Amino acid sequence: MDGVGLDEAFVRAAPVAEPSGRSRMLAARWRREPPEPQPWRSDQPPAGWFWSRVRRRRRWRG
Repeated sequence: MDGVGLDEAFVRAAPVAEPSGRSRMLAARWRREPPEPQPWRSDQPPAGWFWSRVRRRRRWRG
């Protein structure tokens, strides 16, 4: 290792080719059984949508 210089620029320029563990797991699962197609918009609202849209304001009473 006498003639090798690993500076920060060299290390940061190296390509990152290995996917994360989660991506490998999902790719293997989807190869075995592809996911069902999901609609872009659902007929049903997401859970909790009613309460997330209601804003309660306190009125100042003097």
